[in-house]
Amino acid sequence: QVQLVESGGGLVQAGGSLRLSCAATGRTFNNYAVGWFRQAPGKEREFVAAINWSGVNTYYADSVKGRFTISRDKAKNTVYLQMNSLKPEDTAVYYCARRDYTGISHVRSEYNYWGQGTQVTVSS
Repeated sequence: QVQLVESGGGLVQAGGSLRLSCAATGRTFNNYAVGWFRQAPGKEREFVAAINWSGVNTYYADSVKGRFTISRDKAKNTVYLQMNSLKPEDTAVYYCARRDYTGISHVRSEYNYWGQGTQVTVSS
């Protein structure tokens, strides 16, 4: 069984930065692709960023490209989402998720394990 735990959310002013962490317990997720998604109130959960098993390949939603960076530390069994130049429209609950495959995907249904989420609020 895989448990994913997100941390690092909080309240920040527009233009500020936050770094989210996704730590895995139970079975490792070092050999699998991991993604970040977010869900704002009244909206569908949407793709943010993904990283493949090795960390070499990454993919971003257009709305965060150039501002967010996904990375992974295999020694710590953790995936990070560095978020810079935050905007009020980035306000959402952020979720990390793991696939049962090594390659990245932006499709929500292709992820098998999910964390509980961490709230990010960006004030204007």
